Amino acid sequence: MKLLFFDDFTFGALKGDDKVVDLSAEVADLPQLGPQDVIRGVIENWGTYRGKLEAAVETADGVPVSSVRLRPPLPKSTNIDCMAVNYMEDGTRDAPAQINSFYKTPFAIIGDGDDMILPDVPSTIFEGEAELALVISKYGSNVAEADAMDYIFGYTCFIDGSARGLPEGGFPTMKSRYTFAPIGPVLVTKDEIDDPQKLQVTLSNNGDVKQNFNTDDMAHLIPRCVEWVTSIHPVEAGDIIATGTNHGGLNPFQDGEVITLEIEKIGKLTINITDDLKRTWARETRHDMAAKGQDGTTPQLTGKYS
Repeated sequence: MKLLFFDDFTFGALKGDDKVVDLSAEVADLPQLGPQDVIRGVIENWGTYRGKLEAAVETADGVPVSSVRLRPPLPKSTNIDCMAVNYMEDGTRDAPAQINSFYKTPFAIIGDGDDMILPDVPSTIFEGEAELALVISKYGSNVAEADAMDYIFGYTCFIDGSARGLPEGGFPTMKSRYTFAPIGPVLVTKDEIDDPQKLQVTLSNNGDVKQNFNTDDMAHLIPRCVEWVTSIHPVEAGDIIATGTNHGGLNPFQDGEVITLEIEKIGKLTINITDDLKRTWARETRHDMAAKGQDGTTPQLTGKYS
């Protein structure tokens, strides 16, 4: 199933490619303190809810997805762990980087159609990384790699926003900022994905493809990512592990741009970029810079801090 929230965080599912079905009646017995409680309850009790949710979707007409506002399918996950440097970069790396991860605040989460807001900080560049995200199915601590897939409920699209080059603070100031974790548009249950290590990932900026890679290029595979994160801290139902990106196509995010992340069999997540300072960069990727014999990211052209 493709689970979602819409409008005022009404719980539902996608039917086909273009209809949304309201499933709020089917989960009315769950705690309703907030939408995260609802999706966590569905995940934790999937054996109980799956049949009646599937039956409701089958019999309902639904409404056009274009007539509703999609919201983040996991509005406030307790833990958002992101794998760092976790791709072989199309063979340009001789060996996997040492496994590593960082943490994002739940307040970074936004959904389809929302704005990623670039803050007034002296970042050398703002970027967003196209990533496949894992959604945890149940409580787990020190999960063995061999058991890891039992702890995955499903998958969603994830954009890892970055404010690079800040003079202090490391990963928290670069990564864990408000609106810097767009997810969605749906949460796809794992039975819909035959092999999560063979999914094409494409990110476009104003319609121009910038990132285009396959999850088979991942350095530390999905079970190892789960093992690693749960060796650091426990996870629970509805938590997110973002699996990293191929960095070559990273490009500046700037005011007025429309970013679209599409992952095969999962869906298409679209966000807008808002920068009150109207800073600009050349429309170049890291691949473009490398082709010119230059390392790093494109320099800022205009605006504050340039």
